[in-house]
Amino acid sequence: MSVDAVKLTADLIRCRSVTPDDGGAIPLLDALLSDAGFQTTRVDRGGICNLFARWGAGANGRTFGFNGHTDVVPVGNIDDWSQDPFGAKIIDGIMYGRGATDMKSGVAAFAAAAIDFVQDTPPNGSIVLAITGDEEADATDGTVALLDWMDANNQRIDHCLVGEPTSPETMGEMMKIGRRGSMTVFFTATGIQGHSAYPHRAKNPVHAMAALVDQLVNLELDQGTEHFDPSTLAVVTFDTGNAATNVIPASCKATVNIRFNDAHHSDDLAALLAGIAAEIQAGTGVKISQQVKVSGESFITAPGELSDLISKAVLAETGITPQLSTSGGTSDARFVQHHCPVVEFGLVGKTMHQVDECVPVAQIEQLKKIYTRILQDYFV
Repeated sequence: MSVDAVKLTADLIRCRSVTPDDGGAIPLLDALLSDAGFQTTRVDRGGICNLFARWGAGANGRTFGFNGHTDVVPVGNIDDWSQDPFGAKIIDGIMYGRGATDMKSGVAAFAAAAIDFVQDTPPNGSIVLAITGDEEADATDGTVALLDWMDANNQRIDHCLVGEPTSPETMGEMMKIGRRGSMTVFFTATGIQGHSAYPHRAKNPVHAMAALVDQLVNLELDQGTEHFDPSTLAVVTFDTGNAATNVIPASCKATVNIRFNDAHHSDDLAALLAGIAAEIQAGTGVKISQQVKVSGESFITAPGELSDLISKAVLAETGITPQLSTSGGTSDARFVQHHCPVVEFGLVGKTMHQVDECVPVAQIEQLKKIYTRILQDYFV
């Protein structure tokens, strides 16, 4: 019997799986896949629920993998929602709920496609579903935990599709063959506190930080590469915590976020910013320190077998050839790319993380068809 991806999406939305809570989403999928003949293993870590499911022994033929997450971001002010964010109500062909777009519909579509495919056309090979409950937060105990477990247990995937929403406006218009790197740099300028009427007796960290920020916002990191737009640097906060108008504070903080392409590595960018900070420090006498948090390095899966496979399936089902893109933020593909070639393709993402997040039910059905065709073309 065919799995209804729309019903499965609704069942998942009704699970209140705001990171790190699971809300029953992973057990629901575990039971569904086990009943369909998949060998399932819970790979929970750090209080996060994760699921690894394989159909086929993996000894013969190739293994195609799907990756996705069932956790969602908080709903925000529930009074701003016109519908219950965990109700999965359908109005005029639109299903409403947190995770409707990002990305319970994607998980439902690839789970339904995989189950139907192995029952209708058992492939000469294996299908793996790696599903996590930790993508929307720090992502340290989700897909990373699954990949660690796979390495420890000699489990391999040859090619992987991450079911994140990828199309800006129209179903099928874009897939992601890579992602920019992301890093955040926290600066602290430490001077000497003093009276604002006697600035010569103080060392003003605000002036030093302002000079640093001025240099950073005017810094051209690159002009883009073959598959990436130019890297960007944004100042996201500038704080002193100083409520007094006649006091030069002792310290000042600023934070910048950098989205960088494959012309850079985070270490090189950190060294560049440290050098600029050192120049400001030498000129002002204000000590400037920095801390760096790297969310992921840039990566790309070169256009070829995997992107061609997905393009062909998308074109067949939508009449559109998807653009190969590296835009957007980070995703768990940044972890999978260390294991095997990975591409992202999913729904239109216009409402993800928004109030009244929603998805046309027709898109869920269409996505299941696309994923089914990908499996057919890959194995048959």
